[in-house]
Amino acid sequence: MQSIYALVDKQFSTVNQLILNELHSHIDLVEDISQYLITSGGKRIRPLVTLLVAAALGDTDNAKQAKLATAIEFLHTATLLHDDVVDMSSLRRGKPTANANWGNASSVLVGDFVYSRAFQLMVAVGNLSVMEVLSDTTVKIAEGEVQQLSEIGNIDLNEAAYFEVIERKTAQLFAGACEAAAIVAGATPEISSHMRAFGKSLGLAFQLIDDFLDYAGDPAQLGKNVGDDLAEGKLTLPLIQALKISAKQDSAHHQELKSIIINKDLNRITSVISIVQATGAMQYTRDRALENIVLANESLSKLPASPYKTALAELGEYVLARAS
Repeated sequence: MQSIYALVDKQFSTVNQLILNELHSHIDLVEDISQYLITSGGKRIRPLVTLLVAAALGDTDNAKQAKLATAIEFLHTATLLHDDVVDMSSLRRGKPTANANWGNASSVLVGDFVYSRAFQLMVAVGNLSVMEVLSDTTVKIAEGEVQQLSEIGNIDLNEAAYFEVIERKTAQLFAGACEAAAIVAGATPEISSHMRAFGKSLGLAFQLIDDFLDYAGDPAQLGKNVGDDLAEGKLTLPLIQALKISAKQDSAHHQELKSIIINKDLNRITSVISIVQATGAMQYTRDRALENIVLANESLSKLPASPYKTALAELGEYVLARAS
């Protein structure tokens, strides 16, 4: 990953400085929470993808791309602030969440502040098509979060509905970032569409691996507890597939899974992990992630050869291999 970041080091430095500048506030509480977020240790994958797509299209030194990448990071950050309140999360990236430190009200309001900063940056980019793409993206993310909330504890959730949720709540921002970067770079509508498809597939794979790691990851590396999705009543693909397979192969395991999910019984997380692994649901989830990386690489085939195109493909490998 270090070599990938190095390719856009100058642009990324500009983004990091913009993040510092744009999250500054004369309101002490806003400043405190904003500084806490800046130092929270996020990898800033979304702005990285934005800058790499721009560079792959020949737009390597454009202040508007840095503003766009910063806006993308702010949209993501604001979403996380609100998500942690909704999920009542106390830990993210190995640190207490903002709501754990300052309370729900402060986190929601600072989330609104960060969203507002994102839209100020979008205006500064000065492209109506970008505004349209990212405002549509924001609406779809919100719809995805509400859809996920409405499905909490639904043991009948199927794979198609799950993919609808993760496309909205995760893949949309990757897709919007890549499409917007292409638009600012002056790409044709066809290339912009391919970049959107790349971002969507990469985002789906990213979320699939995230959901995989919730049952297979190391808490020390994840920065959160294994089984958090189960504790929140969220059915992700490992559980959905395990329920489907166990219903056909082992009724005792199927009933046990249903009971644990309904009761959100984290004391039996070891049993859940054993059943999920025994049904092949973990490998199934990784396979679906791999399918999306293959699709992402097909979309990249429309780009001319360059170190930036190679780095975008390597990002797919990183997504599949990541442990946190």
